[in-house]
Amino acid sequence: MIFSFTGAQSTGKTTLLNHLHKCNGDYPFEFVPEVTRLVMRDYEMPINEQGGDLTQMLIMTEHVRNIYKNRANNLIRGIHQIFDRCALDGIVYSLWLLQEGKISRPCYDACELIWKKLKDKYDVIFYTSPDDVKLVDDGERSVDERFRNEIINIFNIHLARENFNSEVVTLKGSVEERLEIVKSTLAKHDIDIKI
Repeated sequence: MIFSFTGAQSTGKTTLLNHLHKCNGDYPFEFVPEVTRLVMRDYEMPINEQGGDLTQMLIMTEHVRNIYKNRANNLIRGIHQIFDRCALDGIVYSLWLLQEGKISRPCYDACELIWKKLKDKYDVIFYTSPDDVKLVDDGERSVDERFRNEIINIFNIHLARENFNSEVVTLKGSVEERLEIVKSTLAKHDIDIKI
């Protein structure tokens, strides 16, 4: 199965993933790190508000790669994947960049096509609510409150309007409360973890 976290910057995705990674033990998970920073580091491309056509195309291509890389092998071995981000993040940020005139319409249309092709590949999408998490500077993410709030608004619109075949689970509260929601969701899919 494929599980993914999604949400605006500084909403706790990586924190939760790190906690799950620590308690992984013998659990059958492959942890897949987020793609935006990979694009920034590996390709030296600008991200967040400075992103452009090439940045978004690379990000969406990495989402495709994450879905299909090792998929057959993982199914055979019974390994589940947990992604730090999913293609929903890519289309949300792409829409913001389109509205700001930072990417072209053809680029956005290509990103939207990829999102539509991938959205049903995720079994469970964990949306990290921004309500309980403050914006923190980690040296790489944007700390612009306006940008973050606009991204949160686009996420809320997508989550309300999209027709998901995936199970979408909202994570709220403290880290511990969010981890309990993750644990109970995984348990519904016969994956028992200790947190």
